[in-house]
Amino acid sequence: MAAVENPLLQDFIFPPYDVIEPNHICPAIEALLIELEKDLDELEKTVKPTWPGLVVPLEKIIDRLSVVWGIVNHLNSVKDCPQLRATIQLVQPKKVGFQLKLRQSKLIYMAFKAIRDSSDWENLSDARKRVVDLKLKEAVLYGVSLEDTSRERFNEIEQELEKLAQQFEENILDATKSFEKVITDKKELEGLPSTTLSITAKTAIDKGYENATAEDGPWIITLDGPIYRSVLQHACNRSLREEIFRAYVTRASDGPLNNTPIIERVLELRLEKAKLLGFKNYAEVSLEMKMATVDKAKDLIYKLHEASWGSAIRDLEELRDYAREKGAQEANDLNQWDINFWSERLRESRYDFDEEELRPYFPLPKVMEGLFNLTKKLFGVDIEPADGTAPVWNKDVSFYQVKDSSNAPIAYFYFDPYSRPSEKRGGAWADLVVGRSGVCSSDNTRPRLPITNIVCNLTPPTKDKPSLMTIREVEAVFHEFGHALQHLLTKQDEGLVSGNQGIEWDAVEIPSLFMENWCYQRETILGIAKHYESGEPLPENTSLRILRARTFRAGTLLLRQLRYASVDLELHSTYVPGGLESIYDVDQEIGKRTHPIPLLPEDRFLCSFSHIFADKYAAGYYSYQWAEVISADAFSAFEEAGLENDQSLREMGRKFRETILALGGGKAPNEVFLEFRGREPTPHAFLRYNGLLPTIAAT
Repeated sequence: MAAVENPLLQDFIFPPYDVIEPNHICPAIEALLIELEKDLDELEKTVKPTWPGLVVPLEKIIDRLSVVWGIVNHLNSVKDCPQLRATIQLVQPKKVGFQLKLRQSKLIYMAFKAIRDSSDWENLSDARKRVVDLKLKEAVLYGVSLEDTSRERFNEIEQELEKLAQQFEENILDATKSFEKVITDKKELEGLPSTTLSITAKTAIDKGYENATAEDGPWIITLDGPIYRSVLQHACNRSLREEIFRAYVTRASDGPLNNTPIIERVLELRLEKAKLLGFKNYAEVSLEMKMATVDKAKDLIYKLHEASWGSAIRDLEELRDYAREKGAQEANDLNQWDINFWSERLRESRYDFDEEELRPYFPLPKVMEGLFNLTKKLFGVDIEPADGTAPVWNKDVSFYQVKDSSNAPIAYFYFDPYSRPSEKRGGAWADLVVGRSGVCSSDNTRPRLPITNIVCNLTPPTKDKPSLMTIREVEAVFHEFGHALQHLLTKQDEGLVSGNQGIEWDAVEIPSLFMENWCYQRETILGIAKHYESGEPLPENTSLRILRARTFRAGTLLLRQLRYASVDLELHSTYVPGGLESIYDVDQEIGKRTHPIPLLPEDRFLCSFSHIFADKYAAGYYSYQWAEVISADAFSAFEEAGLENDQSLREMGRKFRETILALGGGKAPNEVFLEFRGREPTPHAFLRYNGLLPTIAAT
């Protein structure tokens, strides 16, 4: 396919998502790699230890590949199909091979070392020093110093790991899609909200039950996130909850979609890779690019466990007491599939609001309007719809532009809000389309403007209703928007460290977790909660109850996160693949310390733990807790300034924008926080927000 005909190879400001087809991918990537190989050869021949002679041409090579492959990877996440999978499998090894050649270039490595050792080093900006240090460390971790035989084996490992990560994610998606339960008796669905009945009836229609209705069924229950959560929280039918829970925690754990052997192989390869590089385990490799050490990460987990265990035990006793009070037969034998159900009932009773009944007050358009108003107040930017400016991959995708005080665009983003189980992977994420860069701009007078994707799996709208959200879904949108903000509002022109690029991974979650805090502030709630039909605001006493409910079962929820973080670190630091202990033995042992009710013996959650087996969080899941401590401390600065004082908020927002959001990876995160806060972070605000201070004080 000629380059001029291939949309992936054309010059574009906004990717031509609407016309890219699977058959474009192989010829585009192959042609691009040939071009980039020539560019790399030329760079190695002419390389000089100067910014124009090394970093400028290198950034152009890295950027060109990351933009095109990023588009392919994005479409794989939101428009999955067999043809797309097949083409990626064909071309991925070539892409990985080129990346390895680039990262292992000794000529480029030596040029960076020469810059580092030169007399001009101290005259470089912080951002340029970070670029040099990042590239030197990256080269070592990708095997630049290995002997030929070891480097050859290292490269084989990298190729296999990339392939396994792709297969792991595909197995989860296929396993999730393969489960469906047809229900014809509405009594079995007692307790499920009307929103869920509408979605499950529509699923039935899509599956061939043409006359299905929300009122009369039939209904098809799936493991799609919104449906799974709704069943666990609201279905009175305990056997249905158990069936769905068991199906969910055993996804991708048997048959041809079994991820267990993939996990074992991934852990084996990562350990071998670590030892080739001279490390004891993969956790040490991973944490070379993070703020923490293995010991510091484990120490944080231990301290948070100490703060939350007693609270979680009390949470469980309260649930049992409440279930007994309601005459529930399972009160003395609560199991994993009962916790969310009885927690919802207790929360409704204690705080006098039903989260499902509040959905009409959180229509997605109003939530987005409130989020954008908050962003303007804090950071002084306007966000405006720009639909039609850029091609999109689905009719439900919206496009926005971000403008500064001079009304000039400074960034753009796509928003893909709704669940599409047949083609879109679960969860929520924000990723980069193109980053801010002074080098890769088509306009030499100003840097290239950043563009991001924000993707969620919210409850879709119906014919007569917009997408109506729970407060948890609101929180998810704020979280992902926080990730996007780090790209959108960066002022860093060094493209290799703009946005969150080059930021130590355990600091990446700081802006996202920071934005979550605003969901639980009175002014924010009142600003976004308007009934989708009447426009009536949420009663203030109800909003106050939502805010008070924020710490409900916080100890239990924190322990669940600590389970994930602990399992991740154990599997990557002490676990011996192929030894006497299995990955599930490790999970079960940690489950005893993090779950007051034991895990099911057959729990296979690890088989769907894509964060550490198909994403960038391997030996880094603790980052959520690490960043949550820092983000809570950052938010407490706004509290101290006065949440009711708009002028103070604007001043503090400007400071947050100019440091944590603007500096990107151009400065070490601990230095950035110190610049913003004036001191080192402390866990006090995090524990206070989670209602755990009394617990920590008593230990």
